[in-house]
Amino acid sequence: MTALSTPVTAPPAGGPLQRLSNLLYRKPNLYLAMLLVPPLLWFGVIYFAPLLTFLWQGVYTYDEMAMAATPDLTWANLLALFEPANYDIILRTLGMAIVVSLASAALAFPIAYYMARYTSGKTKAFFYIAVMMPMWASYIVKAYAWTLLLAKGGVVQWFVEQLQLTPVLQFILGIPGVGGSTLSTSQLGRFFVFVYIWLPFMILPIQASLERLPPSLLQASADLGAKPAQTFMQVILPLSVPGIAAGSIFTFSLTLGDFIVPQLVGPPGLFIGNMVYTQQGSIGNMPMAAAFTLVPIVLIAIYLSIVKRLGAFDAL
Repeated sequence: MTALSTPVTAPPAGGPLQRLSNLLYRKPNLYLAMLLVPPLLWFGVIYFAPLLTFLWQGVYTYDEMAMAATPDLTWANLLALFEPANYDIILRTLGMAIVVSLASAALAFPIAYYMARYTSGKTKAFFYIAVMMPMWASYIVKAYAWTLLLAKGGVVQWFVEQLQLTPVLQFILGIPGVGGSTLSTSQLGRFFVFVYIWLPFMILPIQASLERLPPSLLQASADLGAKPAQTFMQVILPLSVPGIAAGSIFTFSLTLGDFIVPQLVGPPGLFIGNMVYTQQGSIGNMPMAAAFTLVPIVLIAIYLSIVKRLGAFDAL
């Protein structure tokens, strides 16, 4: 007896799916365009179009009598940013963003270094969870919690009084309101809250850059007779600069545009985010709100051009 075999039929060579597959194989750029065009269109329509429309209103004229913007083009709103009151708001926000980034880097580096060099397995997982856990809580809840911690009779204020740091802070830092009132109404308290909230965004990029540090470099440095301090200053720290720069992108930009923490913690001094919210919401001056919105965009663009030279984008 002979075994019967079922013939295998091949798919039609000229089917539409096969023709499309062959076309995409021959033209990979077309395949890439098909993948990127839909999300880019969505991003452009949902994000860039409203943003550019809003920024364009920065050259509109605001009619105070009608409390509405008119399409009469003017540079008055942009020039008003350089008035003493508005310029002071910009400098205050920029200064806080820089100080918060520097303090976050100083606090994050030891934690990130320990995570990268001395932990593994469950210990490293514990540190990851400990670093990211504050990010799981509501942002507003954390800000309100800090107002209680910094208030008169709060935990932080109690430590300041017990350690007798009030005159030292007033004399060295020149921060008003630390002793006479509470930390919750001082720039220092606002600084504490910013550093606490944005610190995880600095720890993780630094830890990732230190993880990529080849152990052979440290061994070569030790073989050449370098002391631990020399190895740290000449090998570890320079190679971790891209991670520090990458983390500072988050701390700098998030502080620059925040309006909740300045509203809840610290003295009444406004930040850029507060001015955008106030001009747009309370007053209805959309052209002036758009002009203030342009400031952090320009500052972040300048900052990105600086940290790009430090290799920040390679560490992200």
